[in-house]
Amino acid sequence: MATQNLEKAAIKIQSWWRGNLVRRTLLHAALGAWVIQCWWRSMQAKMLEQRRRLALRLYTCQEWAVVKVQAQVRMWQARRRFLQARQAACVIQSHWRWHASQTRGLIRGRYEVRASRLELDIEILMA
Repeated sequence: MATQNLEKAAIKIQSWWRGNLVRRTLLHAALGAWVIQCWWRSMQAKMLEQRRRLALRLYTCQEWAVVKVQAQVRMWQARRRFLQARQAACVIQSHWRWHASQTRGLIRGRYEVRASRLELDIEILMA
């Protein structure tokens, strides 16, 4: 009977010890899994941040390209308007000169620029 009690006590102690070993092993495994999960989450966050930065960089490049194209188009439009206005001014000036020459007399002349001097020969005929 005493040996039976000793055996039962030994079995209880052994099962308690095996339970402690199993729980410790499971705790180590759970902690290892937790560390791996934390590392994986941090890697996913880094990859997400890299993708976000890349998308932002691409968006910025596209926006700058759009801005540059718009600036070029606006510059072309402004230049075209300027050239039209200049052409209109030249037409008005030539018509005005023609009109002035017809009403006030005829201005004939020629000029040459030589070195740093201007030679001017003007002949005015009054009608």
